[in-house]
Amino acid sequence: MPEGNQSFVTEFVLTGFPGLHPEYQGLASAVLFLVYLLILIGNASIIALFATDRGLHKPMYCIMLNLNACDILFSTTTLPKIITKYWFQSGKISFTACFIQMYFVHYLGSVNSFVLFIMALDRYLAICHPLKYPILIKNSTIIILSITAWVVAKAAPLMLVIRAYPLPYCASNTINHCYCDHIGITKLACTNRAPYGIPAFIAAMIVLLVPLAFIVFSYSSIILAVLKIANSQGRLKTLSTCSAQLIIITLYYLPRSFVYLSSIVGIKFSPDIRTVIIMLYSLFPPMVNPLIYCLRAKDMRESLTKRFKRNTVPQKAQVTAICN
Repeated sequence: MPEGNQSFVTEFVLTGFPGLHPEYQGLASAVLFLVYLLILIGNASIIALFATDRGLHKPMYCIMLNLNACDILFSTTTLPKIITKYWFQSGKISFTACFIQMYFVHYLGSVNSFVLFIMALDRYLAICHPLKYPILIKNSTIIILSITAWVVAKAAPLMLVIRAYPLPYCASNTINHCYCDHIGITKLACTNRAPYGIPAFIAAMIVLLVPLAFIVFSYSSIILAVLKIANSQGRLKTLSTCSAQLIIITLYYLPRSFVYLSSIVGIKFSPDIRTVIIMLYSLFPPMVNPLIYCLRAKDMRESLTKRFKRNTVPQKAQVTAICN
């Protein structure tokens, strides 16, 4: 069928978790709502802590701030719609809104990947080139790199939307997913998907694998540098400076790489399992990242402890005054 203005579809329907029994839909929406709240509260708290404590205005925490913002935006882009589907049985999304959601899903995923690249670069220079680190990495440097990441990440998702939007959609309008993405949408087009799917796959691989290649290189170099330290206590102290970043990077890349590699080697998942896996690796890291910062980052722990003591001391004084 030739392309052109042949799109009879005016809206799409998100199935969410295709095999979910109706009696569990309320529970699913409650869990998703709780996850959304935890993501908002956790990441917003880290941003507020950074804004009010000048001691955290360091390159490493400036990088983390980008991840916090990205996590909040991604969850806000994807979760409210699927929550309302199960709460109000409203899985419909307009044609244009679906493409807008698709753009932000892929855009924020690209930003996340580039920010993790910057994070690996920061730790690589800090540990492998400590004398050059204060000269090369400053807050201003991180701000420039972060802005570059947010700007450059627009290119590939915009290309996906521009190429997919004009396709003829004249058959099914059901997307077997919790949100609109490129594969879910273009599968519904009444045309050969290869000219659109292959460039999209290549773009996804570039965005995913190029940062991942540097991340593997940087942390391999870090491990080699740490092994050269004679003192075992010194090795542990050096590794602790990048443990939080390494955990975050692992949570982001490992499940994604597993899904991509499984498709290459021929391992196929049912729509239910695939949707669950994608939602887990999309939402679990944003939910636990703030906890990782607080447990693994020394400055963050100290800042939280000071804030807690500052809030509890006046309360104790007030209670004492009332009792007297």
